Amino acid sequence: MKHLLLINFKNYPEATGSNAVKLAAALAKVKTDIYEIAIAPALLDLKEVCKNTKLAVYAQHADPVSHGASTGQVSLAELKKIGVKGTILNHSERKLPFSRIKKTVSMCIAHGLKTVICASTMRDIKDFAKVAPDYLAYEPSELIGGEVSVTTAKPKLLLKAVRLTHKKSPGTKLLCGAGVHSREDVQRALQLGCDGVLIAHAIARAKNPRQVLEKIL
Repeated sequence: MKHLLLINFKNYPEATGSNAVKLAAALAKVKTDIYEIAIAPALLDLKEVCKNTKLAVYAQHADPVSHGASTGQVSLAELKKIGVKGTILNHSERKLPFSRIKKTVSMCIAHGLKTVICASTMRDIKDFAKVAPDYLAYEPSELIGGEVSVTTAKPKLLLKAVRLTHKKSPGTKLLCGAGVHSREDVQRALQLGCDGVLIAHAIARAKNPRQVLEKIL
């Protein structure tokens, strides 16, 4: 099983609209036998990116609805239809109540979509492990968007998160997020037992994203 490197495009201008397709094309040129490279474009760009890349595409958010009367919500059936492989849930910029997370994960399973639930505390990990997502992404909120990785600032906490995840939900893999921006950060995360990383601005806003990704790998 390859380690997952999931790149969140957020709504960065460098990674939205026509730039989203260009960024996906650049990242798809990076070759690796160790990692599965996946991307999470902005919701409005999902369909166009899916049409133009062979990389695994994740949604940045999804709602527990299929087709029907669900105005303004992100349909799981539609995500599946356009080629999306999974979704991020409960990102620090899009927090969700546990009941909604539970329902969404259940419906994602029914639609054949993978789930990545973001967790900022040990309590989050304990709670979210109950719904057995494919991945938990541990991101201490105070380190998100910064230049210091959790692997450097809080390695013991990261190790604790790995052990807690494996104990509470053996089938769930743990990703490391928050401040990840270098090859050393990724190596430390794997050494501590993580199954991959969730990364954003270090690649999505880079002047040469392909080159940065190659250096990280």
